[in-house]
Parts: sequence; C-alpha cells; structure tokens
Amino acid sequence: MTKKPLHNIYSKEILRQKLESESVSRRTLSFYRYVIISDPKTMRDRLYSDWEDLGVLGRIYIAREGINAQLSVPEPNFAALREYLDGTTEFKEIPFKIAVEDDGRSFLKLEIKVREKIVADGLDDGSFDVTDVGVHLSAEEFNRKLESSDALVVDVRNHYESEIGHFEGALLPQADTFREELPMILDLLKDQKDKEILMYCTGGIRCEKASAYLRHHGFRKVYQLHGGIIEYAAEIRRKGLPSRFKGKNFVFDGRLQETIGQEILSECHQCGNSSAHHINCANPACHVLFIQCESCAEKFDHCCSEECKEIHSLPEAEQRKLRKGKSASNRHFSKSRIRPKVFELHRKN
Repeated sequence: MTKKPLHNIYSKEILRQKLESESVSRRTLSFYRYVIISDPKTMRDRLYSDWEDLGVLGRIYIAREGINAQLSVPEPNFAALREYLDGTTEFKEIPFKIAVEDDGRSFLKLEIKVREKIVADGLDDGSFDVTDVGVHLSAEEFNRKLESSDALVVDVRNHYESEIGHFEGALLPQADTFREELPMILDLLKDQKDKEILMYCTGGIRCEKASAYLRHHGFRKVYQLHGGIIEYAAEIRRKGLPSRFKGKNFVFDGRLQETIGQEILSECHQCGNSSAHHINCANPACHVLFIQCESCAEKFDHCCSEECKEIHSLPEAEQRKLRKGKSASNRHFSKSRIRPKVFELHRKN
C-alpha cells in the first residue's frame, strides 16, 4: 500500500488550476492557542493527513508552545473542521477569527511546519511569566478606552502592516519584524508606566507575548484588543459600532489586505501617489513586497524597478537560470532602514 505523502506534491500552476476549478465556496479564518504540545512532529503529521482530507489550504505553525494557523476550508467542511478541533484536547473550543473580506483564494496549498515558536519573538520565555498577559478588551470596551486621555495605543505589528491601516492616534513602531519591535516598544514607553497601555495586532497572538513582556517590565495597566483587528471589525459590524480603525488590515495570505475603513493612508513606494495596494514584485527572483499604485503597475509591469521589469520580460527558461540558487522569500520594502535605491530613482523620474 502506497503511503500518503504528508506534503504538497503539485506545482503552483496545478494548484491554481485545482483551486479555480472548485465548485464550492471557501471560508478563510485564523486561530491560535498557546498550549503545550508534547510531540509537535506527530501532531503536525496527523493534522496534515486529516486536514488534507477536509480540503484545508493554508499556513500553519506548530511548536511545543502551541499552534498558529491561517487557512481556508471549503464551506461544506467548515462544521467538520470545527468538530475536529473540538475533538482534539489541545484545540477544544479554540476561537476562530473569520476573514472580513474573502474571495476564497487566500491560499493555494496546505503547509504545516514545526517551529521553535509559533511567532518569532526572540524572547527567552523562561525569563518571565508568559501567562501574565494584559486584560482582554472587546471592540466596544476598546473604543471606550480610546476615549481616555490617560491611554496610549500601541500597534504591535510591523511597519508595512500599520502603514496601510491603524487605529487613530496609535504609536506605530517602524520595525521590520516582531522580534525588533518588542525592545522598540519598551523604549518608546519607558517613561509611561503610569499610563494605560492599549495594544492591538492582527488576530491577537502577538499581543499575548507583548503584553506579558510589558508587565514583566513593570507596566501594570496593560490591555489588549481581544481577537485583534479581525475580531474588532466583525464586532463593530455586528453591533453597529463606530470604527476607530482607519484604512486596511494587512493579512499574511494571498489577499494581502482586508478593507476595514475606506481611508487610504499610505503612498505608492515608487511615485508617492496615494495607494494602499500591496504587491509582490512580479520578478520571482526579487518578489519584494511593496506598495504600488495602478499607474506604476502599468509602467513597471507589476515590478519594483526597470531592472526587474526587464528580467520579468525574459523567457521563463532564462529567468530560471538567473534566479538559480537565490532565495527571495519574506523580503519587503523597509521603512525602518535606508530607502532602497530603486524606489529613490523612481521618485526622480
């Protein structure tokens, strides 16, 4: 009997064709939980085998400390996924964050990885109590706290996330990674320990560590938005509440963003015109994430520079030769460092 492969075996083109040919709609959701998983590798293989049968696509991280999942599931199998998780001791009654906007094309494949941590934070968890987290606030409670003159709002996300959308009056650390951001936040707030600190992130997971980190450093009035921006958007729509979040919510899947407010807060990284459209450079050897307006998308053929545009126009075989042995994953336009020359040149043209 042939053993079932516990990893993707199809090309991106085939995966896209399979997704496009589906006759059912999909639901995109995310969830996380800090919980001890005694054997992450065994858990990983079990989830892959069972979730593939349910048609789950997505990116899931498993570690001894828990699970962090962003995925999509065919609508007819949504209840089965809920039942599956409730039947697994570690994940029983785990809260779902349902996508605000969903075209069903958020993921192409199922990818489950075993990691040291479910979020890379660079912290020594043994040096402080990671369970001593801030007070969780609903959207309604968060809005009420925002009206207090004694409150400081802190965005616990990377700069390319907060650039396109954030809460009114929030501190926006210009960090490239969560690992970099934690000491930045501590420095920004070092003289504010008597203030109420309101923290938020995409789905709540980064606030769990960040709030415990602040409490460890002497901050006592620490609050965090329950369920993050995703749950905030759902609750304000459900209850008819005013939204204090402006612009778009960055998400780590094929959609790249969800619209929460209609405001455009950011600029095209190439020409400076108003835009909130994130895109990965069409040259696979580059693949840098940046903001590009419609005009520059047409001018540069969805690439970040003339050089990448020229490479992108070459036959695929030549492109493969040029990018052989090179990695272009997880690269993004960096505001926290010197602006890349390609974007400076475009501004002068």
